[in-house]
Amino acid sequence: MKVFSNRLIIFTLFILSYPTVLPAQTDFNADRAYDDLLAQCDLGTREPNSIGAKAAIEFYVKILESLADEVFLQNFQLDDPYADRKLDLTNIIARFQPEKQERIILCAHWDTRPRAEYDKYYPNKPIIGANDGASGVAILLEIARQLKTTSTNPGIDIILFDGEDYGEPRDLQNYLLGSRYYVDHPYHPLAQQVILLDMVGDTDLLLKIDPVSYQSAPRVMEEIWAVGVEIGYDQFQLVPGTAMYDDHVPFIEKGIPAIDIIDFEYPGPDNRYWHTHDDTPDKCSPESLEAVGNTVLTWLYQQ
Repeated sequence: MKVFSNRLIIFTLFILSYPTVLPAQTDFNADRAYDDLLAQCDLGTREPNSIGAKAAIEFYVKILESLADEVFLQNFQLDDPYADRKLDLTNIIARFQPEKQERIILCAHWDTRPRAEYDKYYPNKPIIGANDGASGVAILLEIARQLKTTSTNPGIDIILFDGEDYGEPRDLQNYLLGSRYYVDHPYHPLAQQVILLDMVGDTDLLLKIDPVSYQSAPRVMEEIWAVGVEIGYDQFQLVPGTAMYDDHVPFIEKGIPAIDIIDFEYPGPDNRYWHTHDDTPDKCSPESLEAVGNTVLTWLYQQ
């Protein structure tokens, strides 16, 4: 799903000064978010053209239509690079206060990987994607519930991208299918900032700084990490991590500042659950979903 960058990016992190008391605690419900993670996995694998994918779209729309001001299905087709067929793909866009010109995109990918190339036993079978897929979506669904009752100053677009994880290893042009399509067919008014959540449910969550994100939007990263630390979440670490090729990249290429909140050490530096059938709900926790969801939501309310 994620691809290492071979280029070493060196940067300096600046720690900002914040008041010692933050209006930090939101009503983010971590148990409900974890239930959404479980519900997605119960639908089965959610790779393009699968039965689980169709069920997932219905699941997301049912929740979001009761919360957002507008919900759109951005359907599109692409040639399958690995088979003689078309891929039916769908981005799900939920808009809050769509009339506002100042906007922030919160996004995650909802599809799961159609292969498990690092699995010892079943490398050609699709994965359930508890962390790599369901975790970011689960947080965004719960954030949507909070936005229904307590709005933010900027308008918010929650976007669930399809086809992020379709490519074979090192075949970069066939990753990020949904976000690539969206940046070429965006909804207006355009957002000025993008926050991507990916692989954020790991029980042993450790959130390092993605250098690609930091080059794009250093102040946003510094602010969000500082909020997390002030609330008391030691999962946020101001240290450099792996340079990520993820759904934030198409936005950066279009000149839109975008960051990726991600723990690419799943469950540790050996990354042994990534793209295997061990990426299951028992490897995730409500506590990790809360650390990310409560931090991002608190930051949003400060904008």
